[in-house]
Formats: sequence, structure tokens, C-alpha cells
Amino acid sequence: MPAMKDVIEKLKAEGIRDRVKVVIGGAPTTQAYADEIGADGYAPDAGSAVDKAKELIGLQ
Repeated sequence: MPAMKDVIEKLKAEGIRDRVKVVIGGAPTTQAYADEIGADGYAPDAGSAVDKAKELIGLQ
């Protein structure tokens, strides 16, 4: 989980955070953690992640 936050910080440092969407998920994560680290979305499983990704890019 700490690596998820590191990825978002690296995207910011590289100046590309505003050009990508970050969705996190899996058993140890929560929507609260996604909010805490600045992720664009959270999904509890792979199927939900697809739906969230579509939502974030405007396909749903």
C-alpha cells in the first residue's frame, strides 16, 4: 500500500499527475485510503475497477 502513495507522488513530481487517472483496489485498500493518497478512484475487485475506469474517462 505505501507504494501506491509513492506512485502518485512520483506522478506529481514528474508533472504528469493531471494527465493520468489512478484507481486503487484490492483487499487491504478502502475508499478512505484512496482519498487519503489522492487516487482518482477505488474498486474492491477487478470487475469494479473496469467500471470505475470507464466512469473516470467518461464511457459510462
